[in-house]
Amino acid sequence: MSRKQIGTPAYRLHKPSGRAVVTLGRKDFYLGPHGSDESRREYDRVVAEWLANGRRTPGEPILIKGLVRRYLEFVEDRYASNEPVTIEAALMVLFELYGDRSVESFGPIALEAVRAAIIAQGHVRTQVNKRIGCVVRCFKWGVSRQIVPAEVWRALTALEGIRKGTPGVAEGRKVRPVEDAHVEAVLPHLSRHVAAMVRFQRLTGARSGEVCQLRPRDLATAAPVWEYRPERHKTAHVDHDRVIFVGPAAQAVLRPFLGGDPDAPVFRPADAEAERYAAARAARKSKVQPSQVDRSDSSSPRRYRDAYTPDVYRVAIARAIAKVNEARERADLPPIPHWHPHQLRHSAATQLRREFDAETARAVLGHSSLDATEIYAEADLERARDAMEKLG
Repeated sequence: MSRKQIGTPAYRLHKPSGRAVVTLGRKDFYLGPHGSDESRREYDRVVAEWLANGRRTPGEPILIKGLVRRYLEFVEDRYASNEPVTIEAALMVLFELYGDRSVESFGPIALEAVRAAIIAQGHVRTQVNKRIGCVVRCFKWGVSRQIVPAEVWRALTALEGIRKGTPGVAEGRKVRPVEDAHVEAVLPHLSRHVAAMVRFQRLTGARSGEVCQLRPRDLATAAPVWEYRPERHKTAHVDHDRVIFVGPAAQAVLRPFLGGDPDAPVFRPADAEAERYAAARAARKSKVQPSQVDRSDSSSPRRYRDAYTPDVYRVAIARAIAKVNEARERADLPPIPHWHPHQLRHSAATQLRREFDAETARAVLGHSSLDATEIYAEADLERARDAMEKLG
């Protein structure tokens, strides 16, 4: 493989012929009479194509590790969800097994070997199929950049996904709504900020990331129903407009946290910690040591994130559930099941479908199709039971 150049290759005069020339890699490209407009345009064209091709000349072979690196650069800022993390995890298996192979040599049998390695990592069937889809999309993207032959990508699409019930592949558990009673049991063990995040998510059906990044400036509060337009959201890369409607109950949850910096997140870990320390100081009965009176001038103060992340939000809930179950165990009561923030979205979807219809649930959740909404909305078994009680 030719050595990569640093910077933009120079437009030069080829003295023997009087033509303009540029060297890309180790190959000279002649552009026409030196100094002419025609040669300048040709120079711009060939250099632009060379840069777009990852500083490679057309037809120069590319290794799979080079394809992976370029694709990861492409997806890094493309998604507002955790999709890049999933893509990178899938492609790292490809990188480790076949990184030094050329893209032309990769086929369905090699893809099946990558799939076997992903299965060995312990992923469930749906996650395995999703990660293999990431690998195939990487090669598809390579076709669009003219660095992967189209027939290579088409051959990879021939490998069928793993079907339910395939021996040796675990099935994932379906995410179900969380009972409101289990949510209410946890709220007293959360900080005021995280408890408000839980209530807001349950009422609006927003995604965890959308709750974490909420800022006052993103809210339109003139109408009776507020509108929250997240700056970043999961489907922004497909030009989908996301609007979260905030009704009176959710507005009441937010109001105590509004009024500050419009560009700062509504829910801030630093504010929650400040409140926790203030409450601990107020409840303290023993005398405060001089060194504890004021730590504001500490040379190494503990710093907190400007906003919660979905992971921090999830862990806060998990710790609160553990506290609830510790207390219930002491009282000889059965534990409440573990739940995570994403189940709040499922709960909102199920309630919307029950009280309105599937199309309403789709609109509120921000899905582009009813198929996605069906994943979230738990079937209303009570309605079916009541119907058969009357008819059967």
